[in-house]
Amino acid sequence: MLCVYVCFTFLDTSSKYLVLAGVSALIVAWTRFTVHVLLVGVFLRGWREPSRFRAKNLPAHILRGLFLFGSTMFNILALRTLQLAETTSIYFFGPMVITALAGPLLGEWAGWRRWLAILTGFVGVLIITRPGVGVFGIGHLFALGSMLSNSFYVIMTRRMSATETSESLILFSALAPSVLLAPLLAFSHALPHGGFQWFVVLMLGVFGAGGHYLLVRAYRLATTTQLAPYP
Repeated sequence: MLCVYVCFTFLDTSSKYLVLAGVSALIVAWTRFTVHVLLVGVFLRGWREPSRFRAKNLPAHILRGLFLFGSTMFNILALRTLQLAETTSIYFFGPMVITALAGPLLGEWAGWRRWLAILTGFVGVLIITRPGVGVFGIGHLFALGSMLSNSFYVIMTRRMSATETSESLILFSALAPSVLLAPLLAFSHALPHGGFQWFVVLMLGVFGAGGHYLLVRAYRLATTTQLAPYP
């Protein structure tokens, strides 16, 4: 889980660099998901055993992919107007939401010790990032939307990990948003400039695929309430 957040930190920082450089948020999101899909196909060798990628509950996979799509798009839009410290502080409120949802949705109720660990971690994030107390704006709404979407994505990952293969969970989480975003690319013309920006865009897929692979592995090994204190 710690490695998951290392990958996501690189993902957020790279996304902010690109949107501040003028690259379209749609281009950033679509490339991130498409490279993710290609990497899954290449490294997991989907052509050898396609049965590993078979979805037992396709609607659930699509819904989970939509939550990941919402989390990514809202986060990219938030990064256009907010500092990383502000988006990080809002995002790290997610473990509290995940822990609260895990009880009624998964039957995984957290005790006071785990709640204390989560609250301590959240206070630590606030002390380190010092996000400030500026005016609440549209960027903060985007950040909240990203945090909530990610929380439901995590809950669904835990719920589906009992019945779906790891390969299908990794593939469909990126395939659904990649397909949904494709028609919108015609309205986006702000492409990356230069080799370095293209390299950063492609690395988004690497960070995203690696992080979500590790996330699926983590939720196969531990419960939601056990992992929530590790932001």
